[in-house]
Amino acid sequence: MSKDEAAEVLSIGGREVRVTHPGKLYFRKDVQLSKLDLVRYYLAVAPGAVRGVRDRPLVLKRFVHGADAEPFYQKRAPADRPPWLRAVTLAFPSGRTAEEVVLDDAAGIAWAVNLGSFELHPHPVRAGDLDHPDELRVDLDPGPGVGWEDVRQVALEVQALLAEVGLRGWPKTSGSRGMHVNVRIAPEWSFDQVRRAALALSRAVERRAPRLASSKWWKEERHGVFLDYNQNAKDRTTCAGYSIRPLPDARVSAPLGWEEVPACEPADFTVATMPARFAAIGDPHAAMDEAAGTLEGLLEMAARDEAGGLGDAPWPPHFRKMEGEAPRVAPSRARPAAKRAAKAAPAKPRSRMPLLTIANSPDREAALAGLERWKRKHAEAAALLAVDDVLVDRMRGASSIWTRVRVNLRHVPEPLRPPQEAPDPDDDPTRAWRAAKGDPAGDPGSD
Repeated sequence: MSKDEAAEVLSIGGREVRVTHPGKLYFRKDVQLSKLDLVRYYLAVAPGAVRGVRDRPLVLKRFVHGADAEPFYQKRAPADRPPWLRAVTLAFPSGRTAEEVVLDDAAGIAWAVNLGSFELHPHPVRAGDLDHPDELRVDLDPGPGVGWEDVRQVALEVQALLAEVGLRGWPKTSGSRGMHVNVRIAPEWSFDQVRRAALALSRAVERRAPRLASSKWWKEERHGVFLDYNQNAKDRTTCAGYSIRPLPDARVSAPLGWEEVPACEPADFTVATMPARFAAIGDPHAAMDEAAGTLEGLLEMAARDEAGGLGDAPWPPHFRKMEGEAPRVAPSRARPAAKRAAKAAPAKPRSRMPLLTIANSPDREAALAGLERWKRKHAEAAALLAVDDVLVDRMRGASSIWTRVRVNLRHVPEPLRPPQEAPDPDDDPTRAWRAAKGDPAGDPGSD
């Protein structure tokens, strides 16, 4: 069979989109879904899905071997894209530039899905003004073992705070374990100002719900639900509403009304269920573009924090060191002050977090299985761990992605603390490179 015979050509809004290998399975576990099934899903929810990406540059996150395999990110628009598909040139914090695609209609989304990019990742800017976001994004990221009820409660705290500063939040499930609250704003502030506002919001919510919420960047300091303010840094993207996520049941990121948040369950929103929901109620975020607000209230909160001694919080690791930013090093790896000042009087070292590395593996399930073996072996210590004492990090190297599992023994009395043992499994693809440079891995922050 020839390449053309294997493809299916769809007419979408007057444009022809060629879907190659339409029967190729992209989901194989809980559900069986082909590439063409995913295209048809997006066509069924097209008005909502297009609303989330229209006029925005987009990173292609390509699952060319299906949802079970690791994707790769393609920032640069393919040279052989259709002539009707736009692209704009973005400048990144590294100083490099790249031409990224802009999806303006359902045909554009279908084209992206044909490349394996079924999870849509738009930037928070419009193509006509790439330096001023029109969206502040609140990313609620629960730590390991943190329940969905806590995520919903923190989302409601975010709603209340936004209302107090004259802003309206638009909630959606992330399609995984968390929730997003997007806030439409006038495109009048820089990326740095939007991030500064998001940091102030995160700190304020943490003060209101200290048991449930955390604004701390380093995973070893977090608890409960992390409000990831750095999702507002330039070059960061989050999945759009109606995006398909690579979970076995093909969940999607579901836009919600606030009245739905107290009882919603993320597993209710999938490729199978969302088209009927969309047909019945439409898009709960349809009026979002009409609700652009001002950041002045949040920026006033940021100024009060800074006047009170709260400086900038850590940035993502690939950003340059920012003015006012604290040392970009995990607390457990922070060196004593005496080592930073030559010939200074000996200083008392900072207290280091008692962290053990339990497992390293490209296979997340294998790493978590290693954690369970460690817990059985050290049952007495494991019984004393709090939920947020287990740190599951998705690590990224130059060409590798793997899962690292650590435990924090801060709640385990010293006589009961197990020693550091060889991780099981122990497959860190960057070990040889780091050993050669004398540079052990640090905390990756949020991924």
